Amino acid sequence: MGFSVMETPNDAAFAAFEKTDAGKDVTFDGPAYGASGDMSRGVADGQDADLVHFSLEPDMTRLVDAGIVADDWKDNDTNGICTQSVVVMVVPKGNPKKIDSWDDLVKDDISIVTPNPASSGSAKWNLLAAYGSVIADGGSEDDAASYMKDFFDHVSALPDSGRDATTAFTQGQGDVLLSYENEAILARQNGEDFDYVVPDTTLLIENPCAVTEDAPSQAQDFLDFQRSEEGQKLYAGFGFRPLVDVGAVDVEGALDPANAFPEPATELTIDGDFNGWGEANDKFFGDGEDGNTLGIITEIQSGSGVGG
Repeated sequence: MGFSVMETPNDAAFAAFEKTDAGKDVTFDGPAYGASGDMSRGVADGQDADLVHFSLEPDMTRLVDAGIVADDWKDNDTNGICTQSVVVMVVPKGNPKKIDSWDDLVKDDISIVTPNPASSGSAKWNLLAAYGSVIADGGSEDDAASYMKDFFDHVSALPDSGRDATTAFTQGQGDVLLSYENEAILARQNGEDFDYVVPDTTLLIENPCAVTEDAPSQAQDFLDFQRSEEGQKLYAGFGFRPLVDVGAVDVEGALDPANAFPEPATELTIDGDFNGWGEANDKFFGDGEDGNTLGIITEIQSGSGVGG
């Protein structure tokens, strides 16, 4: 079970793994993809899965709490992460409105497409990148909240998943799409004629993966392959920033295929800048149910009337 943007790269990973000694005679039965939160809730509700690969940690935590994934799932060389990327701004070819910063997103004539945080993991990464950019620039939390109010005033669509958001943008919705860098690169590989901008301040996206309890040993073998140098080089070819040194990789679809992963001036991290998902998910995206407080961004989004 995987979040929506993993389908194409995983097809290639399955084929490569089946050529290894560990993958001999292994088949992948009915892989399913969708918005990360929706996929996580599906497994929690009883849908079978041997290996899960989500957009963000709270979707994995749900399965740990349900006894479906072991609580030591992060005890490995990559801290439970299989793929990583950064938040980028996707713009029409030639960037006609000259969008290259977070400030540009709240100009009068700009409309934004980003997924809905109620269902999509990529949405939460996008919105924290926007919020964090204000703090990184010396602003206060009040300044960041004020910026997010302006931000939501410019949101024209909140599709259910990162993939749905890309589709909406390519069909003409909005002036800018917030997305994973890898999703932008893959779309360009598939012939989409747009550009993307890595803003000076962005957020490192870390996608967790784990086998479920009682999964066959081959599931762990594949997860190990995903995190290996061979697996990471394969994923790099689809626009994911590798977790380990994989040497030179020419990435079709990147703005500069020979230098596909430029270092942003400021790279925020969920642990270093938001005290980890355990705190950030409640603080920013709490739903107000079961006695929980309403998250900062949830409240702002609700007040905007967009995607409620």
